[in-house]
Amino acid sequence: MTTPPDAAEERLRRWRLALGGTAYTNEMAPALGKGDQHIDAALEALYGGEGESNSSGKRRGGLGSSAPSVARWLGDIRTYFPTSVVQVMQRDALERLNLKEMLLQPELLGSVVPDIHLVGTLLTLKDALPTESRATARMVVASLVRDLLARLRNPLQQAVLGSLNRSARNMRPRHSEIDWKRTIRANLRHYQPEYKTIIPERLHGYGRKRSALQDVVLCIDQSGSMAASVVYAGVFGAVMASIPALSTQMIVFDTAVVDLTGLLDDPVELLFGVQLGGGTDINAALSYAQTRIARPLQTTLILISDLYEGGNRNEMFQRVAEIVAAGVQVIALLALSDTGTPSYDGSVAAYFASLGIPAFACTPDQFPDLMAAALNRADIAAWAAARDITIVRAAE
Repeated sequence: MTTPPDAAEERLRRWRLALGGTAYTNEMAPALGKGDQHIDAALEALYGGEGESNSSGKRRGGLGSSAPSVARWLGDIRTYFPTSVVQVMQRDALERLNLKEMLLQPELLGSVVPDIHLVGTLLTLKDALPTESRATARMVVASLVRDLLARLRNPLQQAVLGSLNRSARNMRPRHSEIDWKRTIRANLRHYQPEYKTIIPERLHGYGRKRSALQDVVLCIDQSGSMAASVVYAGVFGAVMASIPALSTQMIVFDTAVVDLTGLLDDPVELLFGVQLGGGTDINAALSYAQTRIARPLQTTLILISDLYEGGNRNEMFQRVAEIVAAGVQVIALLALSDTGTPSYDGSVAAYFASLGIPAFACTPDQFPDLMAAALNRADIAAWAAARDITIVRAAE
């Protein structure tokens, strides 16, 4: 029976793996077992600086001449590290060591673990991918989309449908529209013991779901810094488009504006319709969005952008003020991602706040509740405060 290591030995082992062998003299370096040697080799390949250490003694990046072994390395890290760590190491390999060339090779691309950052990089590079890599890239994107839909579809559908149902009670419902729970509760006093049933005096129902009750316009900045937000917004847009009680539109923009509403039934194809990178023209996007708003009082416009306007700033201010004055509910998400509040243009966010437009960063897990609150026309500032979300304030 193997004796488990004590706490001191485990600390030494972890420090050895974190620092690398070059941080120790031969006499000091703790011995590594066979499994730890494989882990150490995988870390050394990415962070070892070709066997050198930096002035602090810690590992530093430098895959260098070992780049041809990327395929084996990808397999190793999947073997020895949990998925969350694998995703971080892949991101480091892509960003810090500039190994984006591995995305050009289908045999390597098929070895990676899909995550939001990898898919963002893929979408950025999609036009540079060789023909033989594009099918593999599409499979990687499809895999992530499936994972996100499995995680996010039900919370969003339940939140949105619950919100719409509460706001659209129907006292003369068809059979398919009856809210049975509410109807039974309201008619318990009419229970007939001899028949063992309730004779309802009044039926309670949901709204008529065959026609849209509310409209949602997703207006998404597709500049390079917004890659994760674009991916999440595409998935959420596809889910909302599947809800008959909502009319959902999706507009993406950089210096040009593209309407991707027609692709909402296929989120993978939709994401491949995105062109990440380039400048930002919020004014042009809002101008187009105005033409797509038919029912201002029933419309929620979600602008997902860091608000760095590269177009006509004054026109953009005037246009967003017109949209709000028409009765559209506007919410500005500085990011829709897991990474917290990004860099954003504070002066634009403060102007939005002066118009009553809340501007804040939102995580994917918070988004379903946000949409439920928005569709109920709840106080978004109060909703955010209850969740410790910081909203940008108007300039004093």
